[in-house]
Amino acid sequence: MALTIQVNGKPREVQADAETPLLHALRNDLGLIGSRYGCGLGQCGACTVIIDGKPVQSCDVPVSAVVGKQITTVEALGSDDAMHPLQKAFITEQAAQCGYCSSGILMSAKALLDVNNNPSDAEIRKALEGNLCRCGTHSRILRAIKRAAKELRGEQ
Repeated sequence: MALTIQVNGKPREVQADAETPLLHALRNDLGLIGSRYGCGLGQCGACTVIIDGKPVQSCDVPVSAVVGKQITTVEALGSDDAMHPLQKAFITEQAAQCGYCSSGILMSAKALLDVNNNPSDAEIRKALEGNLCRCGTHSRILRAIKRAAKELRGEQ
């Protein structure tokens, strides 16, 4: 069945069963491979995207549930020429090691910073509760998010 979904500000048509996980439609039908398949159960956060301003694990959402909603993937964050402050901060702080979970963490952090550009450590930790990282860069991730928040506030 043909479904039209709004991805990164554009209407996109996918040929998928209504119950197909959004993650599969993004990766397989639209070629947006930044969101990763992790657990497939909505527990690790590697597949996190932003739907109508909220971070959501895309492996756990049927594509039919997002028709008419705004979906933002990590591909919309920035480019090599114009990186989002989060991307720059993750590089500066070396907040990613293997990088598998990074896109999900970036999207959860973006959703937080979109509503709170001066989060406390506790608020950042709460926002990242659904994102698992086994590389052990948690303190670097916190520093990176705080650095990006500072840039978004116009501070140096």
